[in-house]
Amino acid sequence: MAKGLFITLEGSEGSGKSTQIEVIKNYLLSRGHKVECVREPGGTPIAEDIRALLKEIREDDRLCDKAELLLMYAARAQLVQTFIKPKLESGIDIICDRHDLSTIAYQGGGRQMNMADIDALRQVVLGSFRPDLTILLDLDVKVGMARARNRGTLDRFEVSKIDFFERVRQAYLDFAKAHEDYVKVISAEDPIETVSQNILKLLEKY
Repeated sequence: MAKGLFITLEGSEGSGKSTQIEVIKNYLLSRGHKVECVREPGGTPIAEDIRALLKEIREDDRLCDKAELLLMYAARAQLVQTFIKPKLESGIDIICDRHDLSTIAYQGGGRQMNMADIDALRQVVLGSFRPDLTILLDLDVKVGMARARNRGTLDRFEVSKIDFFERVRQAYLDFAKAHEDYVKVISAEDPIETVSQNILKLLEKY
């Protein structure tokens, strides 16, 4: 049995990942693939509980950066080991809304945490496991935050300052430039239909 494809979508707030995940899912289904979609952090009952901790704005106890990083990898370990890897082995394609690159961008770039610590945790949790294709939806930070605000109440990450998201965006782009073999950048500032068309063209080539 052929192993399933592991495709991840990355991008800052307001980049339109959810919309484009549906486009990718329908593309793969139309070609006879079995497909399942998940998100990070989350995707399993335990990982979803961790997601709630990470997203909640609390007044009684501020989540420190190291705890945030460890929780991210705890949720990722649970999702990869109990869901993603078994599904891939059974021939099912997985489309994931965020994955390890988000940690590099948000905790590494945004929080400016020690990349050696992040690399060490990645090795423990993932080893050499990585996506077959990562699509990075890139857009101007101010545009993205305006879109996020229009969606409704902001979560603990989304209330961060603009300079945080500027660092996140730069970390994303730096990583993509260094890993052009599997990380592909698509502008998310175009109309949704244009973004979808560009993603489909990328999938056709891939």
